[in-house]
Amino acid sequence: MEKLQNIELTIGDETEDGVFAISLVERPAIEHPFIHLSKEEIKLKVIDEDKRIVVGFALVPDKKIYRRIKDKEFNVFFSKDTVRQISELYMKNLNLNKFTVEHEKNVTGVNVIESWVVEDPKNDKSNLYNLEPKGGEWVMMSKIYNDDVWNEVKQGTYKGYSIEGKFDGLQDLEMSEDNEREETIEAIKDFLKSI
Repeated sequence: MEKLQNIELTIGDETEDGVFAISLVERPAIEHPFIHLSKEEIKLKVIDEDKRIVVGFALVPDKKIYRRIKDKEFNVFFSKDTVRQISELYMKNLNLNKFTVEHEKNVTGVNVIESWVVEDPKNDKSNLYNLEPKGGEWVMMSKIYNDDVWNEVKQGTYKGYSIEGKFDGLQDLEMSEDNEREETIEAIKDFLKSI
């Protein structure tokens, strides 16, 4: 079995890169050129049914996440430093109420009410919710005012957070796709010239 390439995703340009929305998802998804990631193993925890509050990891550092773009298979991951930088930019850019469901539909009435990066796994607040942090995770707590979304969370339709953002790291993959397109265009031009 061929070993997959591991690609570290980073923040290159703080004015363009980073997380611009959070999606409530059942399964992970990818939409080129933006990366949409979810934590398959981390479930949203309903911590207060009356207040409609859920908590979970938005990102876990150094976790290899399988992805496929066309015929290319690889893993992506974020370092602890990048996870911290992503969480800080998300807050700085005031994206706390930008949510989608399944990366397809914008929704209102879902807001981040707490966000932090785990510094001390043993004494972190996420232990109250049995999230079992190892250190460096981006923890997110949300309040869901939207009745439809809340009902879907309670029914288990949405099982985790998934980030929507733009990151550096996939340039080589994208360049090879651009090269393939250019080679195809050149071949078509040559063919048309020969006619």
